[in-house]
Amino acid sequence: MKTTALLGIVAVLVLEAGCLMGPKYKRPAVDVPQGYRAPAPQQAAVASSLGNEGWWQVYQDPVLAQLIHTAIADNYDVRIAAARVLEAQAQVGITRANQLPSASVGADVFSEQNAKVTSLFPAYQVNGGELNLSVIWNLDFWGKYRRQTEAARAQLLATEWGQRAVMSSLVANVATAYFQLRALDSELDITKRTLASRQQSLHLTNVLESHGGASGLDVSQSEQLVYTASETIPDLERQIQQQENVLSVLLGENPQSVPRGRALTEQPVPQNVPAGLPSELLERRPDVRQAEEIIVAANAQIGVAKASFFPNLSLTGLGGLESNALHQFITQPSETWNGAFSVSQPVFQGGALSSGLRLARANWQEAVLSYQQTVQDALEQVSNSLVASQKNREFREQQDLLTGAAQRTDQLSEVLYQNGGTSYLQVLTAETNYLSAELNLVQAQLNERLALVQLYQSLGGGWQQ
Repeated sequence: MKTTALLGIVAVLVLEAGCLMGPKYKRPAVDVPQGYRAPAPQQAAVASSLGNEGWWQVYQDPVLAQLIHTAIADNYDVRIAAARVLEAQAQVGITRANQLPSASVGADVFSEQNAKVTSLFPAYQVNGGELNLSVIWNLDFWGKYRRQTEAARAQLLATEWGQRAVMSSLVANVATAYFQLRALDSELDITKRTLASRQQSLHLTNVLESHGGASGLDVSQSEQLVYTASETIPDLERQIQQQENVLSVLLGENPQSVPRGRALTEQPVPQNVPAGLPSELLERRPDVRQAEEIIVAANAQIGVAKASFFPNLSLTGLGGLESNALHQFITQPSETWNGAFSVSQPVFQGGALSSGLRLARANWQEAVLSYQQTVQDALEQVSNSLVASQKNREFREQQDLLTGAAQRTDQLSEVLYQNGGTSYLQVLTAETNYLSAELNLVQAQLNERLALVQLYQSLGGGWQQ
């Protein structure tokens, strides 16, 4: 027991005197501008950012908020990502165990009988038992196992940030699908209202034709307007049901109807979205943080590869009880033990160790380049989203004006026709233009809200709980 304690003290002293091979991690340099490239109203760089807000603050429709909450709880991609986090946690535990001693307990009971061979070797029988405890400790003098644990922990953090990236994408996908559904609802309402109006116009045209105030051509053109609107309704209903199916799957449910909340035009869109500072993306965007943790893991693997060049140090110990008689099993003469300190130095591995080091460095270089590319892509996405947010709003404002003008033209052409001031062709053209303008306005309203969704995701928002 004194010898075992002495070996343990030696092991602790060896570990304390040990070193940690490999470079210390340092975040790679990236070219981050002071501000985003954006239209004039969005150019000011401020400390606050939309990406810091929770999704429930950005999407204020209670029904949409409930749908996102359901999706986060039940969506299969999120649940798979959570399972990956559990796997990474378990892997950290497995890797960290290499730093600690391993012990095992064994027990044997044996009985042996030999027949008489000669008078000098009579028959005999031996009965006995053995109980032992063995300990093996591979000393981490060069930091190989500590570096492996460091890499495993970095992989765990990368997996956790990957899970957050999945959640951010899910929040954006649910909001996008919901806004598209509300846009289809608006288009269907507009088409049904237009169909009812055109049916009234057709009835009026039939009355005028019966009294000689309109021609058969006018009736035919009026019917054309009715059928143009009516044929659109089944297609919109198809799109609505398919969009509900898409949204249902995002919620982790079987295809079914989806509840509705605010109308598309009632979904709030801020006039000027605070983008914050580009440097914040390095801390907030899940894909950027995931890419950085992969670098940390690759950096630690360089240390693992370097430590493989140096000797392996290990302590082994075995202690127990062994006796041929049960009543003597726990007496001092039955005690057995042995201990050893071993050193093993790699001499020739056919170039495997040096190739392993080159591989670790190449993996690190690849991870750095991927990180820098991820940061650059993030800056591009934010800038594109800022442009889309501003220009889609300007487009929607112009589409508002165009729709108002088309509505007035439609009303005036109807009045002129009823008073004989124009042909029904003018009415046909005006009504067609007005319907087209209304549908284009819905699309412009949708694009304005989708730009907000894309900007919020590109700024790294959506994963907050």
